[in-house]
Amino acid sequence: MKNKPDDRSDNVEKIQKHIDDTVQNIDAAEEMIALSDNPKTIGDLKAKNRRREAALDAMRAEIRDEARDRERE
Repeated sequence: MKNKPDDRSDNVEKIQKHIDDTVQNIDAAEEMIALSDNPKTIGDLKAKNRRREAALDAMRAEIRDEARDRERE
């Protein structure tokens, strides 16, 4: 079986799409929090948004690395 070459040419765009989607999910969760009166739901959504924020930090670092690698090519 032949391995496919590692095509990283669109990684920055893919990561940016993931960032955009995650920001939309955070916004949607914030709207749900504002409308909810269930403490468990609110707590779960806030916890999920904290994890999303951490993921955003990691994705932003990854996009910087990818952009830097692109400059070296």
